[in-house]
Amino acid sequence: MNPSKQIDELIAEITDWRGKTFATIRKTILAADPEIVEEFKWMGSPLWSRDGMIAVANAFKAKVNVTFAYGAKLPDPDKLFNSGFGGNTRRAIDFFEGDKVNERALKALVRAAIDYNQTSLKKNAPKATKAKAAPKSKKK
Repeated sequence: MNPSKQIDELIAEITDWRGKTFATIRKTILAADPEIVEEFKWMGSPLWSRDGMIAVANAFKAKVNVTFAYGAKLPDPDKLFNSGFGGNTRRAIDFFEGDKVNERALKALVRAAIDYNQTSLKKNAPKATKAKAAPKSKKK
């Protein structure tokens, strides 16, 4: 089954407010850029990427969590990040019952993650090197 269908099924199984919130988050992330790729990883977590990982989402008992892989490196002028401040790389947004998804700000954050992936990750990626040809043996 393709990842998008798996994510459809996951969201459909969440019949309370978390399913609606999850669906809005997904729609907003995908609307940020047409080249975003959906994946289904780590035993059932939706993941979105473009030129590197953008974010992964999970529904928990009392919240929906969206963790940005390089969130600590991203500008967050709308102060969406409210979790995951303990590390140097990731940042997260926890949505609780009654929270509204700020779609404009979330799209901006996704676009910033793509920009980060396209500039910083590609710049730091190891360069492909050509394998050196084995020296030819000289016949005696």
